[in-house]
Parts: sequence; C-alpha cells; structure tokens
Amino acid sequence: QVQLVESGGGLVQTGGSLTLSCAASGITVSTATVTWYRQAPGKQREFVAEIGNVDWTYYADSVRGRFTIFRDIVKNVVYLQMNSLKPEDTAVYYCNNKRYPHDYWGQGTQVTVSS
Repeated sequence: QVQLVESGGGLVQTGGSLTLSCAASGITVSTATVTWYRQAPGKQREFVAEIGNVDWTYYADSVRGRFTIFRDIVKNVVYLQMNSLKPEDTAVYYCNNKRYPHDYWGQGTQVTVSS
C-alpha cells in the first residue's frame, strides 16, 4: 500500500523560504515519479514540480528558478525547497504518485505567505 505524508508547511513572510517533505512508503523514490501540486482557496489544483527516474525534474513556469525538487533515497523522501516565496504561493501543497490504475495523494500541508 502506498502512503505519502507531507510536512513542513507553515507561515512565512514574502521573500522567505520553506522546505516541504513528502515521506513515502510502498514506493521507492529513487525510481518513482513524484509530483508536487498545490491548491489555493477557490482555485483548481495545479502542477508545481516533478522528479522522475534518473533525476530528471520539471517545474511550472510560476516556480522555476525559485523552487527545487530533490530526493533522499536513503530516507525515501522527496523534498520541495521553496525560496523567494510570494503571497501567490499560498496554498495547500500535495505530493502525488501515479501507478496505473492508481493515483496516490498525501493529505497536504498548508503554506501561507504573508505580504
């Protein structure tokens, strides 16, 4: 059974930094594709960043250059380091793994950026 548990959210001022964690069980993050999404109040869930096999990464235009996705294969955790945070980054952040036909989600962690 796959479980994804996010942590590391909180309240931060504009320009600040946070690092989110996605602790995985039931998958091996060294070979799995893990994706971060976010959902702001009243908006649809949107793609943020993804890391796949052989360490390829992909970012949404809105976060490229500010966010970094990486993993610790010993701890089996995927991280999202977020720098230069803006109020528009405020959202609940979720990690996701898709293994057809399943779509696994964590419970989310709240990030609030104050102006």
